[in-house]
Parts: sequence; C-alpha cells; structure tokens
Amino acid sequence: MVRGRITGLAASDVRFPTSLGHHGSDAMHPDPDYSAAYVVIETDARDGLKGYGLTFTLGKGTEVVVCAVNALSIHVVNKDLEEIVSDFRGFYRQLTSDGQLRWIGPEKGAVHLATAAVLNAVWDLWAKQEGKPLWKLLVDMDPKQLLSCIDFRYITDALTEEEAHEILQNGLLGKKDREEQMLKHGYPAYTTSCAWLGYPDQQLKQLCTEALKDGWTRFKVKVGADLPDDIRRCRLIREMIGPDKTLMLDANQRWEVKEAIEWVTKLAEFKPLWIEEPTSPDDILGHAAISKALAPLGIGVATGEQCHNRVIFKQLLQAKALSYLQIDSCRLGSVNENLSVLLMAKKFQIPVCPHAGGVGLCELVQHLIIFDYISVSGSLENRMCEYVDHLHEHFKYPAVIKKASYVPPQDAGYSTEMKEESARKYQFPQGEVWQKILSKP
Repeated sequence: MVRGRITGLAASDVRFPTSLGHHGSDAMHPDPDYSAAYVVIETDARDGLKGYGLTFTLGKGTEVVVCAVNALSIHVVNKDLEEIVSDFRGFYRQLTSDGQLRWIGPEKGAVHLATAAVLNAVWDLWAKQEGKPLWKLLVDMDPKQLLSCIDFRYITDALTEEEAHEILQNGLLGKKDREEQMLKHGYPAYTTSCAWLGYPDQQLKQLCTEALKDGWTRFKVKVGADLPDDIRRCRLIREMIGPDKTLMLDANQRWEVKEAIEWVTKLAEFKPLWIEEPTSPDDILGHAAISKALAPLGIGVATGEQCHNRVIFKQLLQAKALSYLQIDSCRLGSVNENLSVLLMAKKFQIPVCPHAGGVGLCELVQHLIIFDYISVSGSLENRMCEYVDHLHEHFKYPAVIKKASYVPPQDAGYSTEMKEESARKYQFPQGEVWQKILSKP
C-alpha cells in the first residue's frame, strides 16, 4: 500500500575520479569520471522511507543535470505517492511534457537524464513501501497495471497497447518456473572490466586471467582508436580466452559508416559476436547499413546506451538496424520507458543485452532484465547483461555476481541507494575527496 505526500526532493552532484586509473576509458571518452546526479525523495509517511534515484554521467555536465532535476521538482513535491502510481502514465507525461522544459528536450539530453533520476527515485520508494525488490514489484503486477505505467505516444505504429497486453498475457505462462530459475541460477552476465582502452597490456592480461579463474566466459573489448592496436589487443584477448568463449567489440560511436564496415571486417578473424555503437547513436540508417554489411561475417550490431528514447529504439527495430538491443536504466525515462522498449524488442524478436558500464547501472538494470526474462522475453538465448567491477562498494545494496551471473536482489527497492558517507565524500566540489584533488597544483 503506497502512502505519503512527497515533502522534499534533493539533488546532488556525486563524482568518482575514475579517470585517474583509466577505468571506463574508450575511443570517445578517454578520461571519464564516473558520476551521478543523485536524487533523494522524502515523504511525510510515518515509515520514514526515502526514495533514491540517479542518472549516470561522466563528470563535467553533472551540474547541468542536477539543475534540470531541480527544475522538474515542481511536478513532484507536494504530490501524493498514491496519486503518482495510480496514474503513472499521466505522471510520466507530465514530467516529459512540461510546456517550457520540453523545449530543451523533448525526451532527450540533460532534461531526460534528469527525468530518469527523478523517476528512478519514485520507483525505489514505491518498491520499498511494498517491501519488494523492484524486479519482484514488476513481476507481481498484472498486465493492466504494467501497461498503465507506459506512455505509448509515438510508438503505436510499432507496438499498440493491445499488442503489449497480449505479450504480457502470454508471459504469464511459465512465469513461476522462470522466477524460480532466476532465484536458483541468476541472470547471465558478461564483463567489460578487463579491457578498457586505457589499460596497458600487463593490466589487461592480469584482469583477464583473474576473470577466467572466476568463471567468466563472455568478454568485451574496447576498440576504435587505432586499428593496429585493436588487432593486437583483440588477438591478445582471444588467445587468452580461447576459441570457445564469447568476445564482443565496442567502438563507442567512433566511426563513419563506411569506416565502421571496413574496420570491423579487419577484426572479423577474432570472431566477435557483435560490434557495439559503431557510429553515431542517432544514425538509424547508418546502423542498418553496417548491420547489413556485417551480417555475412556473422557479426551483429549492438546499440542503445545512448539512444535518447523509445522512439529511436522503435526506428532501429523497424529498420532492422540492430541485432542486440541495449537498454540503459538511466538514459531512458526510467522503468516506465524501458518497459515500452522491452515490449517492442519482444515483438521484433531482438534479444535485450543491457548496458551497465557506469556507476550504479549494474545495480539498477539487473532488476529490469530479470523482469524481462520472467515476464516478457521468456528466453535466455543470445542474452546477457553487462557487468563492470567498479564502485559497487559505494552502494548500500550492491549488485552481486556468482558464477558470472547476477544474483536477483532480495532487498526492497531499486538498489539505487548510496552509502551516506560515499555520497558525502564524493560530492562535487565540496566533498573531502574532491577538495584534496582540486587543491593539488
């Protein structure tokens, strides 16, 4: 039973200096500081529960998203939580359709990242009040309630509400067995932590060796800056993991369309499953051309971590531009918009392999992909969720990996809550960590 009126919304700029160790480095982002616009929602309910939400950033610009969160707060503060969740579609549209704020979107950029952070906090609070982890909250909803959370505007030419209802109804068959399977075995994952572009070979070898010992069988390598270097690094990884384990490539939007085709063709000898983000995330037709050209080589195209919204995903699916769809828990408009994309992926029969390379993303997206398997896709074929082994120690309920699989969270909420000490120490620029870094000459 949801309860309480929202009495406060606070947003802070939390940054972790990951650039110092080249963690997260790729062909387009050589020095990322994994960061978050971090939102805390309070209510007047006697239980004292708070909702925590975030959206992922790379350092500079986080302050812009925080500013956008504060601008959106007028649509949140003084609302009853029951009023929000009983018409979640309407609340989502209220946030994304502010007659003035939508001009700096709409449903894209900093204002949409801010929307995600706010909504993630609302979902966290709702799940906590129900005493369930978010994935379980979703799994236990009937199809009608799930659909009431989704804004179908602009996607009905690809997926109608009636079609979505049929998908969810079909998903009821065998749902209990799939939930038990998740609780027993977890959701399969792949690692990106071994082969960030800025890592020297020795570090790459050490991390790869450790990952193999830990049972990892799926590895992703960052590419795109220098072809000879990519060939050398891919050969090194492939020789270490052997011919039977899965290798993926990620160019992080580095190439032109023709360049992507030529470059990846020269890496085909290493048998990659996919090339991720080969070109601009906005170039639907470019992705389609790359996908068509690489298909004879057995290499798929994966993208999604910087897709602005459900409309871009709709077009990618309609254009047959991707083989693997990568939702992001903080790029899209929170759970609400991700639900619509999961349902479209099911209709178009494209496997979902979420993006999770960033602070808090593993914690959040595990809930979405576990729900997807239990209630929507019903399949693990060609499906896996990204995992990066960074910064989990700063979360109250960190993601847990066993045997290279996500263990379904059991704590109530969306796993979004940071430890208070971490949020304080890494707040920018006044936190203790940043005061030391910024004081250095």
